[in-house]
Amino acid sequence: MALLSKKHRALVTNPLNDDNPITVQVLGICSALAITAQLKASIVMALSVVFVLGMGNVVISLLRNVIPSKIRIIVQLVVVAALVIIVDQVLKAFAYELSKQLSVFIGLIITNCIIMGRFEAFALGNKPWDSFLDGIGNAAGYGIILIIVGFFRELLGSGTLLGYPVLGDPIQKTGLYALGYENNGFMLLSPMALITLGIIIWIQRIKNKKLIESETH
Repeated sequence: MALLSKKHRALVTNPLNDDNPITVQVLGICSALAITAQLKASIVMALSVVFVLGMGNVVISLLRNVIPSKIRIIVQLVVVAALVIIVDQVLKAFAYELSKQLSVFIGLIITNCIIMGRFEAFALGNKPWDSFLDGIGNAAGYGIILIIVGFFRELLGSGTLLGYPVLGDPIQKTGLYALGYENNGFMLLSPMALITLGIIIWIQRIKNKKLIESETH
């Protein structure tokens, strides 16, 4: 069987849109609100979850036939905790300032309901390659939303992207600031993250009517 059959491609692509873990399944909302004030933090969190969920799904899949049912949650927590420790140590070694900013939230990956949900719903019942693709797909779907929200929050809230000014200098009044533009400080607050996420969900459902829940009378 081909490594990327139609079924395998669906495992990766469906979570990017029609089955997105944040906008459709409504999972992982907390981190989407908490760490998206800066694009860099959003990207790092997205990459961290890709690693943890991709590798975690593989490990759980490999162990699926030997994990006693009664302790499967404990085993899953041990696996995800070990992977999160690896991510945390790598960040401390190569991006210390960012690791301090994300320290609490990196640790909370352990309790991210997307990760535990994929362990339970997929990795425990599927082969390692399928589980790896499912993990990568769901983590990428989660990460894309974080990056989109972080992009607009940092751009409109600080006038920067990845810390670099892109709209001009607000003090010297150059670029857009020369035309009277002012940074929207509200974009840096958590409520605006929720509003931005709501707009993304609204746009997604306008484009795909199948995602709109039908009302039964």
